[in-house]
Amino acid sequence: MFDQIREQAAAAVRELFEAAKLEEREVLVVGCSSSEVGGHKIGTDSSPDVAAAILSGIYPVCRERGVFLAAQCCEHLNRAIILEREAAQLYGWEPVNVVPQPKAGGSFATAVYAALEHPVAVEEIRAHAGLDIGGTLIGMHLRRVAVPVRLSTAKIGEANLLAARTRPKFIGGIRAHYDESLL
Repeated sequence: MFDQIREQAAAAVRELFEAAKLEEREVLVVGCSSSEVGGHKIGTDSSPDVAAAILSGIYPVCRERGVFLAAQCCEHLNRAIILEREAAQLYGWEPVNVVPQPKAGGSFATAVYAALEHPVAVEEIRAHAGLDIGGTLIGMHLRRVAVPVRLSTAKIGEANLLAARTRPKFIGGIRAHYDESLL
C-alpha cells in the first residue's frame, strides 16, 4: 500500500511540475489529509506512515528540480505553512513559532518539518502551484490567478487529488496583447 501511495504522489508531482512549468526556487504547496488517503474522514485517522509515503514520493522530485516544498498544516494550526527558512527569507514570509504534530498540524506537515534542513512555520504564502490531497483547501496559499490542472493521477490512496498552477493576471483590456508563454 505505501509503495503505491509513494508512486502515485511522485507521478502526480512530476506531472504538475510539467504543466505548471515550475522553475528553481519557486514554491509548491501541498495540503494532505493522511486520513483521507487511508479511506477515512479528514481529521479522524492521522497516519505518520501514510504521510511519510507521500513525502517520499514528492520531496525527492522537489529537491531534484530545486523547488521549495511547502506543507499546509490542518485547521488546528490555522492552515499555517511549513517550509525551508531559505524560502521564507527569499519571499519575505515572516516565521511564527509552532511545531506541527500529527493531531495539531497534521501528519504530512509533521513529516515535512522533520525532513527539512531548516524548517520554519509561516502564516501564509503565495505558492506557484499546489496539490490538494484529500480536500484540504490549499487555495488560500496560491498566487492570485490559480488555474486548475487535471492530472492523470486522480487519487492518492483513497483521497481525491486536485492540482493547480498559477499565472500572472491579464491586464489592459481589449487592445492588450499577451505573452503566450505565460498562459
